Amino acid sequence: MAANEEQVTLQRNAISAISSMVIGVASTAPGFAIAVTLGFVVATAGMGPHAPAVMLVGFIPMFCIALAYRAMNRADPDCGTSFAWTTRAFGPTIGWVSGWAILMAEIVVNANQAEFAGVYGFQLFGLNALANNLVAVTVLGVLFIAVLTWICYLGIQPSARTQRLLLGLELFTLVLFSVVALIKVYTGNVAHSALPTIGWFNPFAVGFTPLLLGVLLAVFLYWGWDAGVSVNEETRDADTAPGSAAVGSTILLVGIVVLVTVAAQAFAGTHYLSLNDADVFGGSLGHSVLGPGLDKLLILALLSSSTAATQTTILPAARSALSMARHGAIPHKFAEIHHRHRTPAFATFVVGALSIVWFVFIVQVSTNVLADCITGTGFLICFYYGFTGFSSAWYYRRELRRSLRSFLTLGFAPALGGVLLLGVFIKSMLVYSNPANDVSKPLLGLGVPVWIGVGLLVLGFILALALRIPYPEFFRQRPLVAGAEPAGAGPSRVIEPLGVEA
Repeated sequence: MAANEEQVTLQRNAISAISSMVIGVASTAPGFAIAVTLGFVVATAGMGPHAPAVMLVGFIPMFCIALAYRAMNRADPDCGTSFAWTTRAFGPTIGWVSGWAILMAEIVVNANQAEFAGVYGFQLFGLNALANNLVAVTVLGVLFIAVLTWICYLGIQPSARTQRLLLGLELFTLVLFSVVALIKVYTGNVAHSALPTIGWFNPFAVGFTPLLLGVLLAVFLYWGWDAGVSVNEETRDADTAPGSAAVGSTILLVGIVVLVTVAAQAFAGTHYLSLNDADVFGGSLGHSVLGPGLDKLLILALLSSSTAATQTTILPAARSALSMARHGAIPHKFAEIHHRHRTPAFATFVVGALSIVWFVFIVQVSTNVLADCITGTGFLICFYYGFTGFSSAWYYRRELRRSLRSFLTLGFAPALGGVLLLGVFIKSMLVYSNPANDVSKPLLGLGVPVWIGVGLLVLGFILALALRIPYPEFFRQRPLVAGAEPAGAGPSRVIEPLGVEA
């Protein structure tokens, strides 16, 4: 083997389970996600005061899929996560499309986060004119993506340290906002405020279609905790810690999401939230709750939220590409790992570059970047999360009779999560296929979210068929089942990545 082809892996045992959980929670960007999703839940799904109920219902499939991630990570702690696991359970075609869905979801959502970071970056310094200037916001958003791509390239440890700082500020501020808002609601005479009631948490008071559309948005809101599993190969106790961190991440997320939802709705009312659906914190809400001075802390927290999310979407996307390359599913160039930084250098830079290209493109095409990207990404998330749930139930099918716990955690709950997400996917596709239900201008008779989400999945299947010719070895793989795998069926069977110097 030539010197420049020395085998190099990702940095083993580089981060703790806590850091894995931090990356997972930070990737969901609770502040950013609530800001750009809560108003759409209230307005688009039309559920009045029942947004907290939607957030709770949306958590159910997320928790079920987190159990699937924990189960499949024990079988194969591969940084490709859903790509590797759906390939293992259902074969290479579904596996390839799952990997494609991860990559596209991460790239698409960066447009939201970059635009958000651009706006709040200017607002932090009182440059409101620039915050409303599309060109200025685009330039600053591109700069954010470029800088965070560079941090991801430098190594997993600098990335983890950055995430701990950003997430700490974000969670502190969100809790502070919620506590102050609820205190003012219960003790003051706040205009348009309403005391929380148990009825807010009743999903049966919401119509079936509005509930499903709301859950599609909630799926986007909770999405991202799997980033903590994508760094499994770099986490101590790689086969157990990342999966446990995923489950813990979802539990922490539902707590903070429901708390902020209740506080914002109680203080401002549903009318305000629906009128400010693109950013519920972007109007007067932060200033009214925290007052002058501290409202800047909220702006800083939301800026850190979108910044953290941008970084933690680049991380899993690059590692998914790395896994696909070393499995022989895409060009092996994506499997190159930098000798010193121990990161997938080429894949990281490609993901960053594609995120910039998509961001610049979508702000020119879409009349509502946030709504279209959120909903379009929801379709992609439902697909690869759902198939991960199905993968656990199918892969472990011989193990389900061993105990009630095995049946529930390996089979029933993951499959339930998959079924719920599949139902949300189908119903939402039917709704958004009617351009009258889309806030943007339709393209060729279909809503923009369908073109983004479903269109990218169709393209993924087309590419999977086309790539059978250049990558026959990968596409000849057979599905596996727990308890009946042939010798050498684990991660060691894949092609090892090459190390490269910058």
